[in-house]
Amino acid sequence: MISNFYKWLFSLILLFSLSSEINHPIFVSVTEIEHNEKDNILEISCKIFTNDFESTLRKNSTAKIDLLNPKDKLAMDKLVSSYIQQHLKIWVDGNLKEIKYIGYEQVDESIESYFQIDNVKTMKKITVKDNILYEFKEEQMSLIHVIEKGARKSTRLINPEDTVEVQF
Repeated sequence: MISNFYKWLFSLILLFSLSSEINHPIFVSVTEIEHNEKDNILEISCKIFTNDFESTLRKNSTAKIDLLNPKDKLAMDKLVSSYIQQHLKIWVDGNLKEIKYIGYEQVDESIESYFQIDNVKTMKKITVKDNILYEFKEEQMSLIHVIEKGARKSTRLINPEDTVEVQF
């Protein structure tokens, strides 16, 4: 779902992050929201550096956090789902929507989590509040991509800025 440019950007950031566990130069998450008109759903993916995400989850939980090799996958699913749902809110045409968790997987050095919003037949305006990992680093930013009928609109939010409205 993420374009080649953002895969390249993420790879570059990962290269820098390998040299220092937490002190990489850019702190970014990528959220992509695509309207699937055929199934009347919004398909959502959130891509977050694994080490940053695990560090943030550790601050908010007493459980042993290991997203890559979990001893209890259901517990990790619950933590990922809960965290993202607390930090990502989506309104479609002015109505706050329920975000349903699908799952997560490791993609390179990041965790990509998947969600969906049901019963979205049309989308003229979408409002996204995204403050994923804002408590982790002051320098955190969120890249948000919204795709409707093949038209892609992208926004960058820099902490503490956390809300964008996109109209189609």
